[in-house]
Amino acid sequence: MPGLHIRDETVNDLAIAVMKATNAPNKTEAVRRALQNELARLRKEVPLKERIKEIQDRIESRIGPNPKSEPFDMKAFMDEQWER
Repeated sequence: MPGLHIRDETVNDLAIAVMKATNAPNKTEAVRRALQNELARLRKEVPLKERIKEIQDRIESRIGPNPKSEPFDMKAFMDEQWER
């Protein structure tokens, strides 16, 4: 099985830093742990679309529905304005 070959010096420095911080036996194990942790973090993350939907739902419950989500009846609105 081939070993891990890191050609980019910055990435190599990061791998060494992770290796030291996690007490990994080598850079390959450090990179494995870092990648596994990143995948776990991404899997737990709620997608932006869902986070926005939650915020919109909270706001709607406080101030009422978004008028743009329902068709606006301009005639009824104008009739109401003229009646006053």
